[in-house]
Amino acid sequence: MLFLSHPRFRWLIFATLALTLAFSIALRSTVTAATPGVATLQLSSDPYTNTTSQHQTEVEPDSYSNGATIVAATQVGRFNDGGASNIGWATSTDNGATWQKGFLPGTTVFATPAGQFDRVSDPSVSYDAAHKLWMISSLAISSGFGTAVGAAVIVNTSSNGGLTWNPPVVVANANGGFFDKDWLVCDDTSTSAYYGHCYVEWDINSSGNLVQMSTSSDGGATWSAGQATQDNVSGLGGQPLVQPNGTVIVPFLSSNSSIAAFTSTNGGASWNGSVTIASQTDHQVASIRTEPLPSAEIDGAGKAYVAWQDCRFENGCSANDIVISTSTDGATWSAPQRVPIDAVGSNIDHFIPGIAVDKATSGSSAHVALAFYFYPDANCTTATCQLEVGYVSSTDGGATWSTETTLTSSAMNLAWLVTTTSGNMVGDYISTSFANGKAFPVFVVASAPGSGGQLNEALFTTKDGLAIAGGTLTAAGEHGNVVHPASPMLRTAF
Repeated sequence: MLFLSHPRFRWLIFATLALTLAFSIALRSTVTAATPGVATLQLSSDPYTNTTSQHQTEVEPDSYSNGATIVAATQVGRFNDGGASNIGWATSTDNGATWQKGFLPGTTVFATPAGQFDRVSDPSVSYDAAHKLWMISSLAISSGFGTAVGAAVIVNTSSNGGLTWNPPVVVANANGGFFDKDWLVCDDTSTSAYYGHCYVEWDINSSGNLVQMSTSSDGGATWSAGQATQDNVSGLGGQPLVQPNGTVIVPFLSSNSSIAAFTSTNGGASWNGSVTIASQTDHQVASIRTEPLPSAEIDGAGKAYVAWQDCRFENGCSANDIVISTSTDGATWSAPQRVPIDAVGSNIDHFIPGIAVDKATSGSSAHVALAFYFYPDANCTTATCQLEVGYVSSTDGGATWSTETTLTSSAMNLAWLVTTTSGNMVGDYISTSFANGKAFPVFVVASAPGSGGQLNEALFTTKDGLAIAGGTLTAAGEHGNVVHPASPMLRTAF
């Protein structure tokens, strides 16, 4: 139950909202379906029984939509030191009304049919309109020498709308090194000179996180050798986007503690040097695995939106806000703008954003949806932190925003989450996709462990999608000019 002392409650009052709305938010933890009117649906399960995983743990989701189809993917059966037993998928072909679920074939030794790799991680979903193929890229992991390492980037495809999947094709082998954090996108604009080109990004962790890009023009059957950018940039968590003119924009977390981006204007034949979007400065989130990785999407006209967790607006870097920067060319970027989920100084910690933009909209009327995790108290500890999932939307390209909707019916204790060598885990990212004008966040929810300590952490979405209500909350005029030391890149597992 939230009381008048809760910082978000005070913010809603000060934001000139009606007291009746504030009262309904105060009571939100007592309802059975998250915020009243928001029903959620579980999309995942764990059928695996290998003794080396922490089972009934489905974490780190990505999703993508095309037309009436939404495909989500997630790790299933998380290992403590990296990766999972397999990647699970969930597909809706009717705008999120119903879903079918399954598991990728040929990925790991636990898959059916079995694959060559020990574990798998980091699923990313995309659609290739030119070849009418759904794709899921992932990081294949080997643990044969006692240490889990990213051994290859692989891609599974589906030719029947994401309802069954083919065994994976290897994009790149690490050949004794080790990889991390892949991401996939395709050029789906029929007028683009590079229509049907698909692009995968990853980094070579064993070479200082050297960023690599590979291109396919035949539906993922073959892939080019990995290429570095012209400046041999290093970093983590790139999320490539494709503009309608075929320009590829790749925002990522740079190793020099900034959010950066690079581009290609020739269909992936070469990759330009990187540019800085903004310095990166974030509050260390208590007792959970998270880094300020960017979440990136693009509107119908090609404007790129990049969101990440950042504390530049908070005195003393006391908590994270979600901030957004935009660009129309990938070379010049707007100053980071705070998403006004809560008031500055509220001490609410926001992290792991998943942004989406409805590609049927653009410019000053672009519909933007944003899901994220949050702690009501940024000063919490492992024993006291209460983890929740929030959602806001904008109908004017992020100029103004709705009030926050909480998607979890009750807060999660960190002890309910799978453990990793980098802290308790819901995933390094979260995701949101649009179908029929509504937003479908996919996010992880955990409940109290069952008998014998069996975890219960699974992938959920909203049952009927979320309307893009927009609102009047704005952060216009705020300046994030407080300088804080950037946090180090702490990634130690996949």
